[in-house]
Amino acid sequence: MTSGQTPVEFIGMIGTRVVSEIHPASEPPLDPAVVRRFVDAHEQGGFDRVLVGHSASTPDGLQVAAYGAAHSERLGFLVAHRPGFVAPTVAARSFATLDHFSGGRVAMHVISGGNDADQRRDGDHLDKEARYRRTDEYLEVVTRTWTATAPFDHHGEHYRVEDVSPDLHPLQQPHIPIYFGGSSAAAHRVGGKHADVFALWGEPLAETAEQIAAVHAAARAAGRTTMPRISVSFRPILGATEEAAWARAYDIRDRIAGFDGGAGSFTGTRMHDRAPANVGSQRLLAAAERGERHDRALWTATAAATGAAGNSTALVGTPETVAAALLDYVDLGVTTLLVRGYDPIDDAIAYGRDLLPLVRAEVARRAPVGAPA
Repeated sequence: MTSGQTPVEFIGMIGTRVVSEIHPASEPPLDPAVVRRFVDAHEQGGFDRVLVGHSASTPDGLQVAAYGAAHSERLGFLVAHRPGFVAPTVAARSFATLDHFSGGRVAMHVISGGNDADQRRDGDHLDKEARYRRTDEYLEVVTRTWTATAPFDHHGEHYRVEDVSPDLHPLQQPHIPIYFGGSSAAAHRVGGKHADVFALWGEPLAETAEQIAAVHAAARAAGRTTMPRISVSFRPILGATEEAAWARAYDIRDRIAGFDGGAGSFTGTRMHDRAPANVGSQRLLAAAERGERHDRALWTATAAATGAAGNSTALVGTPETVAAALLDYVDLGVTTLLVRGYDPIDDAIAYGRDLLPLVRAEVARRAPVGAPA
């Protein structure tokens, strides 16, 4: 795949309060005015979608997305969703309902769960492998509920439903887009089978290429002929000059360190775990151990400072440098770029003004004559 064949999708992230690894959580935990500021910054900045995150301590993502959709015209909402806490038929109806109310602007971001402690806060005590088996079965039922034209039964390890007769189907056809996050072999297996878009955290180019190959191999093993599209997530740190960008980067790193490893990027929970169980965080820390700087502009010091809690690797430089770095990933076959900052709203405004147009202009320039830009 080349960058001229598929337009690049940009995703940001919104929250119900302002919080990041360098900003203590604002109060109250849900401020409608803050949600509107996030939505406005991303819609006016030209983002395609925004991720609504999930944890056991945050407001309900579907309701946040519904509120955001009611206060926007074009912006899409990628709602993080953990299988296992509601029945798959119930989740399918909830997402389909929002799909209609939003005019087809909702997508599901499936996260099986990489933090055992957070899973247990909502009563989930399955181990990782069992969670992925449950996710596999869950998504089978969800997609069947979205697409079935006749009543169906399902009898499996985790779910047993009978005479499911869906009356409401999603507005988007054939179904609501499924994004899937994870870096383990189990994630590759299940996401390769079900995902429309497989989401990775920002690793060096060589490791990203390896992960893409693993996802596509899993998809082929599941019998797919159309491969999942690939998303990669970064935390860009921009400056008017290279020197200014790096000065800001080092300041952010020092502020994270001074804040005891930072706060959760949308939860406000301090990150003490320096030996994460999830493979994605382990891979980011391994890259950090090999060196702080990789490829054109990838910087891993922020991942090391936070214990790789979430997507935490940065791209540092002028907008031109960071745009070129993002295009390096596009050249690998990446079609979706999730970018969010350490100053969440101000950075979203800067990305929309200074970064997104550069990437899109270059993708359009490379596109073959007659192809959609």
